[in-house]
Amino acid sequence: MAEDSRNQQESGRSDFIKAAGVGLAAAGALACATEPGTDSANDSAVAPALTDEEKLARIASNTWPARRLFKQRPGGRPESDEAKAMKEKYGEITMMDFAQFTKDTWPGVTHMDLWSSLFGDVTDLSMFEEKTWTRGERSRTFYEFDPSTASAKKWLDALANKNASLGVECVHVSNNAPRNMSDFDEEKRKAGIQVAKHWLDASATLGAKTMRVNTGGPRVAPCASTETGYPKNDEIVKYLDLCIDSFKQMAEYGEKVGVAVTIENHWGLSADPMVIRIILDEVNSPFCKASPDFCNWEHEYHLYHGLKALVPYCTTIVHAKYWDRWDEVDVQRCVRIMEEGGFKGFYALEYEHGPWDGIEGANYLLKEVMAAL
Repeated sequence: MAEDSRNQQESGRSDFIKAAGVGLAAAGALACATEPGTDSANDSAVAPALTDEEKLARIASNTWPARRLFKQRPGGRPESDEAKAMKEKYGEITMMDFAQFTKDTWPGVTHMDLWSSLFGDVTDLSMFEEKTWTRGERSRTFYEFDPSTASAKKWLDALANKNASLGVECVHVSNNAPRNMSDFDEEKRKAGIQVAKHWLDASATLGAKTMRVNTGGPRVAPCASTETGYPKNDEIVKYLDLCIDSFKQMAEYGEKVGVAVTIENHWGLSADPMVIRIILDEVNSPFCKASPDFCNWEHEYHLYHGLKALVPYCTTIVHAKYWDRWDEVDVQRCVRIMEEGGFKGFYALEYEHGPWDGIEGANYLLKEVMAAL
């Protein structure tokens, strides 16, 4: 009986994921059929305004602004005052609760972008690996979800079934776990690629279309030097060679499991949109794409020009973000840039920091994205 029940659950989950995929494919086909310049389009044709339901179908909830609500590992770091206040207001949740939280908090939103650091049952250390984080003279120990363990695989199956039962789909995993993609230490780089492969398997279990992997290398990319006369940046090329090779290997594996790896402007090499384009062009695979973020840039001119440069490489998801590190972030302008560039994917509501708490900030982003669509 238990085996029959498990088979029924997996069949139901598979049917949900297939149905979601067919819907996305149909939407893409419709978009291509009406794209300016095709036989079915003409200069006088005006695309009909989207209904609220159609706009909500383009939105994805995001766990990052809700991270303060997530249950912490017993004995972990002390809870912040901000987290205590948010839990008092919205309640405490785990990843198993996030699909229902999405439905309750943002009615009509049925897609999710899940952050890797919130995966797993924090009361079961068998699905976590102890790690040490170091930056300069600072270091700390933390526990990171390991999707290759037996307990983690069981948990992933349960999460996939829970999401499917609620009709809410994980479309993207924002992943910080795979590291060292540009590291000069070949063993570290190989280990990072293997971690990414385990996570690609996990993403496939959840039905995700894409998974972010960071480019690695120094937090601030190397600059050109004038040691040989005219400025020349030989140092960044060394990192790029390694990074390109790493993403080729991940894209090849991603093609096998049906999940594309993406590069987000997420510091280091990826802070420059031109560098992202170089990596994607060199990898040259439909399973290696961009997943831009509205605000993760090093200067103001990148806010809109950098985003526009990445639109042709982005097909599944973009992080619609507000962050008060910038004097002004015109969210609606960012959405228009994406839409005018032909983007037909999802806008994930990734509020970073500002005058609101995480959920209020996500609500603000929802309003702005809806207004621009």
